[in-house]
Amino acid sequence: MRGDDRHVSFIYSLGHRHKLTPADMQRLLGGKGFGLSLMASELDLPVPPGFTITTDACNEYLANGWPDGLDEELSRHLETLEDDLGRRLGDAHDPLLVSVRSGAPVSMPGMMDTILNLGLTSSSVAGLANVTGDIDFARDCHDRFLEMFRSTVGVDTVPEDPREQLRLAIGAVFNSWNSERAVTYREHEGIGDQLGTAVTVQAMVFGNRGPTSASGVMFTRDPATGSRSAYGDVLFGAQGEDVVAGTHQTLSLDALDHHLPVIGEQLRSYAEILEHHHRDLCDIEFTIEDGELWMLQVRVGKRSPQAAVRIALEMAEDEKFPLTMEEAIRRVGSHLHDPPAKAVERAPGTVALTTGLGASPGVASGEIATLPDLAEQVASAGRPVILVRPQTSPSDVHGMTHAEGVLTATGGVASHAAVVARGWGIPAVVGATEVSVDDVGIRVGDTALAVGDTITIDGSTGEVFVGNVSGHTETVPEALTLLRWASELGIEIHEHIDTSLSDRATAVSVVTSEDVIGVMAIKGFVSADSVAKAAITDPESASELLDWLTTDGLVEGSGPMLRLSETGKARADELLADDRDLLGHDIAHSALDEFLPLDHRLKSIVTRWQLKESPDGAMTPNDHDDDAYDKAVIADLSGLGDDVATWITPLAQALPRLDKYHARIELAMQQVRAGDHRFIASPVVDSLHSVWFEVHEDLIRLAGTTRAEETAAGRA
Repeated sequence: MRGDDRHVSFIYSLGHRHKLTPADMQRLLGGKGFGLSLMASELDLPVPPGFTITTDACNEYLANGWPDGLDEELSRHLETLEDDLGRRLGDAHDPLLVSVRSGAPVSMPGMMDTILNLGLTSSSVAGLANVTGDIDFARDCHDRFLEMFRSTVGVDTVPEDPREQLRLAIGAVFNSWNSERAVTYREHEGIGDQLGTAVTVQAMVFGNRGPTSASGVMFTRDPATGSRSAYGDVLFGAQGEDVVAGTHQTLSLDALDHHLPVIGEQLRSYAEILEHHHRDLCDIEFTIEDGELWMLQVRVGKRSPQAAVRIALEMAEDEKFPLTMEEAIRRVGSHLHDPPAKAVERAPGTVALTTGLGASPGVASGEIATLPDLAEQVASAGRPVILVRPQTSPSDVHGMTHAEGVLTATGGVASHAAVVARGWGIPAVVGATEVSVDDVGIRVGDTALAVGDTITIDGSTGEVFVGNVSGHTETVPEALTLLRWASELGIEIHEHIDTSLSDRATAVSVVTSEDVIGVMAIKGFVSADSVAKAAITDPESASELLDWLTTDGLVEGSGPMLRLSETGKARADELLADDRDLLGHDIAHSALDEFLPLDHRLKSIVTRWQLKESPDGAMTPNDHDDDAYDKAVIADLSGLGDDVATWITPLAQALPRLDKYHARIELAMQQVRAGDHRFIASPVVDSLHSVWFEVHEDLIRLAGTTRAEETAAGRA
């Protein structure tokens, strides 16, 4: 991490006021740490005290082992936490307990590890029982801790020293970044492997304390349908993992309004604050301890395509909500080329086998597979599959990546299965309590269905049917309205492009000020739109980062066109020097040398696309009336793309930011293959020719030479 806080610390308290952009904070603190810091330091919401160990520490740990200096920082922050609360970790009379929770810069729900109730030992259990007056509660916390610690850290014996517990737990959470389920999820989502996870250590608050205690998850709007009503799960006398693991049958938020109406009203007021701050649907985790509400997480929530278009429309229509019509259209542009539809009619006489909770809308049919590995095998054979589980755990994610839909017997709308399915646009029905599941099939009452039998699920209604059930669908009306707006505003809706490469380079939500400075150093004058294309983010995020950099004196200009100030250029030079050190002199020069043959091929291909040899040997403009000629040029272009991938992949492993060029080149190639030939050389889009120029310029700078010197040497 580069920036104002680089090398200052591996750990920050939740109340620390960072001199960083929100995007830089999220990269450094992870999504969970960023959200907690926001609530604690800016919005004055009730957050249990604690601190966050940065993604820098994780990446250092994974590369070289436990970072130098981390023990001293950890001890200092832990002592501050103990002093603030008047309790000590492992104290036999009034023990401090903490949670140790992961938090990647990009949301990866349930994919990494968490340990709760850390600090309990054989002696401190009695102290917890004495303070709370509840020996059963103390034993429940201890049992939960031992089970989580053993399974997460991978030990049979839990240390009695709570500080050793903490050190081992932090290392285990760091290691979970590279767990099989986390890697699988990142591959499916296109999340960069280099981001790492932060670790947040917080004082425990207990949702399992008694009848006025609870844990829950709240979405500020329904993430399945987009309805404006609050939506979520709550469990009384439970800890947070009970809610999201899918192992318990949860209650709706209405139960909170009934049992603890003041808390319900308070939670909704906080939700409104957070939704307006983020200008989007928020996913909130909370705990109530003895009638007191605590906020444990906030992030922009995953939602289904149907919900996405409805939420964007209704937020833009609300005069009090800070989202414009244009922003709403661009936010859901990928869903508008092929708008979401909903089932409105079924064949007469169609009767559901059972009904659960509609957790992710859409209708899906396929063979029953009750194990993730089997789901993968069926899908690999080219047959549609429905993954059916008693409940899903994060380890099932590889099965979900291959499934047309997901059905679970237990779990609520905030369970991992529901959240992941909505994020991936997979229909899901959860909490179908009449369904029993085993390795050979499923049973509902007197009806038994074997693995391999076909079922249909409707993730909107929660219905489950035997066989392949079809019906009539229609486009959701919100999508039609947004398409009309786009037409009126002159916004073109392009076919959705697979952005897995762009997301692997770095997710939109974690583009940093350093990315923008690097783009501007190459491009010179920029607009928010040109920065967005080059940094692979949205214009809104690019504009926000440019505003921050302008305020800090790194960017200057008037109107839409901006450039680096002298201070900004100096900062760009510092970043370039760091990149040269990271890449190394020899690799930088050999990369430029290896690029030149590719550069000559591209220039030849672009020339052939623009000009064509006439029968008399003269070169004339290509009027593109010879389909075979154009196809041959594009075939050569595709071959060049494959060779570029071979060349740039190892280079991007040495300097990860170069993967963005790979992503942009591949995106341009996909557009060309789809028939949009502007993406060969047009300057009005992020064309292959435009990206190519930036790659060449970047390589020249990394090699410590200039374009003038390269031209004089016949190399440019």
